[in-house]
Amino acid sequence: QVQLVESAGGLVPPGGSLRLSCAASGSIFSITVIRWFRQAPGKQRELVAGITTSGRTNYADAVKGRFTISRDNTKNTVYLQMNSLKPEDTAVYYCNADLKVTPWSSWGQGTQVTVSS
Repeated sequence: QVQLVESAGGLVPPGGSLRLSCAASGSIFSITVIRWFRQAPGKQRELVAGITTSGRTNYADAVKGRFTISRDNTKNTVYLQMNSLKPEDTAVYYCNADLKVTPWSSWGQGTQVTVSS
C-alpha cells in the first residue's frame, strides 16, 4: 500500500503563487508515476501535471509555463509549484500515484486551492 498526503492549500490572490507537496509513504518502490489532478465545482477531475520516476514531466495545456512539478527522492515527496495563479485554477487538488502492484493506484485526500481577491 502507498499513502499519499498533500500539504494544505489555501487562499491566494490572482497572480500569486503557491506550492503544494505530496508526501509518499509505504511501498514507495511500487510507484511509477505521480500526478496532480484537480477538480473544480461542477467539473470533472482533470490532469494537471505528472512526473515519472526518471523525472520525465508532462503538463496540461492550461498550466504550461505557470506550474512546475518536481520531486525530491530523498524525502519521497513531489511538489507542484504554481505561479501566476488565476481564478480558474480554483479547485481541489489531488495527488495520485500509479503503482506496479495492486491496487494499481493511490490517491491523496485532496487539498483546496482558492484563487480570489
